[in-house]
Amino acid sequence: MVNRTQSLVLGFFGFAWISLIVILLVDPAIYDEAMRLPAGEHPLADLVFLGAISVLIALLSVGVLRRWRWTFWLVLAAFLIGGAVRIPASVLELVGILAPAGPPWYLVFQALLGLVQVGIGVLMLSGYRRAGPWAVF
Repeated sequence: MVNRTQSLVLGFFGFAWISLIVILLVDPAIYDEAMRLPAGEHPLADLVFLGAISVLIALLSVGVLRRWRWTFWLVLAAFLIGGAVRIPASVLELVGILAPAGPPWYLVFQALLGLVQVGIGVLMLSGYRRAGPWAVF
């Protein structure tokens, strides 16, 4: 049986995966910039990158479903730390203090993802304090 915490994490993974596909279709230059490749010249590299991320998301999803302890800690750290760093980094990129890593809509999207990640991380931590890893928040 999948509980609320697992459902929330799996839902985020699903949303993130669909977002990666949409970004690849709408603006593949974002992938090229992330991999430091010349824009538009490496469609196969973009697909390999998407495939590698898909495999990682699939592995983490299996870990969530099987309630693997190491997966809990990895996801919790990634959500709390990664999300907390993503928010101010996106804001600094939007105001021009840091070099932007994409178009403005992408930076706003990254900041929103960071907020969601931190929120899920706090809920995961709440559930952990109550009854251990993968417990209901």
